[in-house]
Amino acid sequence: MQDLIDGLPPLERLAASYAPAATRPLWIGYFALEQRLADAAREGRDAIMIQLRLAWWRDRLGEDAARWPKGEPLLAALGPWNSARDALAGLVDGCEALHVGEEGPAALDAARVGVMAALAQLSHVTDIAPVEQAAREWRGLVPPSLPAPGLPRAMRPLALLRGMALREDGASPLRRFLAAMRLGLLGR
Repeated sequence: MQDLIDGLPPLERLAASYAPAATRPLWIGYFALEQRLADAAREGRDAIMIQLRLAWWRDRLGEDAARWPKGEPLLAALGPWNSARDALAGLVDGCEALHVGEEGPAALDAARVGVMAALAQLSHVTDIAPVEQAAREWRGLVPPSLPAPGLPRAMRPLALLRGMALREDGASPLRRFLAAMRLGLLGR
């Protein structure tokens, strides 16, 4: 699991660190899958190669986790997602639509909202509406609401991601770091 964490971008690594211990593996698995899919579909790759790599992930996520190949650390990390594999498969479809389809980023952003709703359900969050609202705001699908949607502790990483996405880019690194710390600690 540490190799997956080390491969995450700093913001995602920080966000995952604010997740409760019980839900942290869900967040790490999600972030690591996002990284793997982005790598599979990176610029300069042939569209056929992108589709082949994404098809492998789609096929794996279409199977029960018990049938997944052993020895792939990311698949092992995604094991707790077994009951929500469809949401992760939607992420694969969204990534394909972004890179080789005509839908652009809309399909991927909608899939990310679905993943956040699934993650909330896996975290035993009962009120999914604020999670979906925060996810839409994080992805820029809707204008930010004031006040920010109240998210439960299990979804603190989403509060951090949403808040940082809405911050001004011109802020100094120290201000951005302090804002991230506040969002991680307080959720707002």
